[in-house]
Amino acid sequence: MVLPWAATVSSRTHAAELEATFVDFYLTSYRRIVGQLVAVTGNQAEAEDIGQEAFLQAARRWSTVVGYDAPEAWVRRIALNLAVSGRRRAARRARALVRLAASTTGSSDPTHATVERLALAGALQSVGWHYRVVLALHYFADLPVAEIAAELGIPEATVKTRLARGRRRLGDLLTDPVTTPDHQESAP
Repeated sequence: MVLPWAATVSSRTHAAELEATFVDFYLTSYRRIVGQLVAVTGNQAEAEDIGQEAFLQAARRWSTVVGYDAPEAWVRRIALNLAVSGRRRAARRARALVRLAASTTGSSDPTHATVERLALAGALQSVGWHYRVVLALHYFADLPVAEIAAELGIPEATVKTRLARGRRRLGDLLTDPVTTPDHQESAP
C-alpha cells in the first residue's frame, strides 16, 4: 500500500518510515477515536464512517500531522468537526422537510408538520433515485430547472419530466390510503 505522501517524499526510505508510523498510529488510535465518536453520535456505523474519514484526512497530511505534539488530538478534532457537520446537514434536511410539509399541508401545527415530514421522508425514499435527486435539488436546494440540468449534465426537458413524474409519484404515495396515517376505512 502506497499512501499519498509517498509521491512527495524524496527518499523511499523516508516514505516507508512515514507509512509505518501512520499504520502504527492508526492501529493504536482507531478504536479509541471510534469509541469516543460512538458516544458523540450514538451510532456505531456513523462513528466508524466519521473515524475513517478523519484518518483518511490524517493520511493525506501525515508528513505534517506526525510532527504535531498530539496527532490523535488532531484526528479527534477533525472527527468531531465531521460529526458536527453531519448533524448540521441532517438538521438542515429536517428543517427543509418541515418547510415542505408545511407548504404542502397548509398547516402551521408543528405536530402535523412532523407527521407530514415523516410521511414525506418515507415517500421520498420510495421514489426512484433520479426523481429524488431532481426533487431534492429543486425543492430543498431551490435550484431552477436550468441549474439542475447543468449540474447533473442532463437536458432541461429531462429535469422537467423527472420533476413532473416525481411529484406525481410523491402525490400518489402521500395520498395512498395505505400510507396515510389517519386513514380510516369507511363503513359500507
